[in-house]
Amino acid sequence: MNSVRTTVMKSVMGDVMDAEINTMKNNKTDRPTTDDESGSSPDERDNTADAEGAAGEVQPPSSSGAHAALLIQRQTRRLGKLQPDVLADHDPEPLHQLRVSLRRLRTVLQQFAPALVLPDTISDRRIAKVARHTGLTRDLDVLQQRLHGSLMPLLPAEEQKALRPVLKRLKRERRQAFEGLEEALRSGPYLKLLARLHHWQAQPRFTPLGEQPLRSWLLEWQAAAAASLFLHNGWFATDPHDPALHELRKRLKALRYTLEPLEDLVGPSLSRWIALLRQAQDHLGELHDLQVLSEGLFDPQRPGQQEKSLPGLEAEIAKEQAQQWRNWRELAGTLHSAAARQELQVTLLDASRQSAS
Repeated sequence: MNSVRTTVMKSVMGDVMDAEINTMKNNKTDRPTTDDESGSSPDERDNTADAEGAAGEVQPPSSSGAHAALLIQRQTRRLGKLQPDVLADHDPEPLHQLRVSLRRLRTVLQQFAPALVLPDTISDRRIAKVARHTGLTRDLDVLQQRLHGSLMPLLPAEEQKALRPVLKRLKRERRQAFEGLEEALRSGPYLKLLARLHHWQAQPRFTPLGEQPLRSWLLEWQAAAAASLFLHNGWFATDPHDPALHELRKRLKALRYTLEPLEDLVGPSLSRWIALLRQAQDHLGELHDLQVLSEGLFDPQRPGQQEKSLPGLEAEIAKEQAQQWRNWRELAGTLHSAAARQELQVTLLDASRQSAS
């Protein structure tokens, strides 16, 4: 069984060193320094790999299908390269980067579906199954980091002591979640999915639309992602706990992932919007993380609930929530204004005209 896994992963990784594959087969690896480790925020690190992957590309692909195939290739290779470090589980960052690559791969497949002829075995549903496992493990990593690294140092000694059992519980839950993730990453369906993506890249097939010049269809590829964004209920939320905010965050993230690969073709006007989308996503992400942490600690319906009163922790969480809510409301007011909505439409239209001329 191990030899089969190794053969599949060699096909998927392509240019990854054989030493990495042998290491993965033995379930042990010395973690190399990743290109994404820096003092930047996670979302800034999200873009590092794509920027490096694009370096050296003199010109973008001429057709929409070729452009999509390049993006698929970039993320598929990155998934293969990240897998050994994720399975070694020495550091949470490779898991974060794997999760980002899965999101980006799903975005490309959804955005450019009209341009691609893919086998039925390559589906968003299969990728989503693995992504759910990465999400649970990653969420627990974030909660532990926030509680232990950011909040506990601000609390009195009595509350810090009371939270130690909570940290133990989070570690236990994270270990259980990682077991599910590990099983998913080693599963036949996931490895076969990556192998089929790799084989498709050797002879990609496109629809008639996919054969069309990319620059001639920039408006359509961008507008499809932005359609109905500003109609989402999350913009009108008046409560920081409104579930619509989390759904809006997903929409903002999907739009950013959609626009970023087209940034070099459009220019600074689109870059500004990508930066604003990232900022909005960060504010909503902070709100969501704080809400999950608060529910995990203080929800009376949750098994293993913290019984002792933690007024200091509750106050710190409430203070951070209030600050992030103010940040979000201020930015949302700007982004959702009539002037901003029209600006985005004009930006997409002007970029399409310039590219087609």
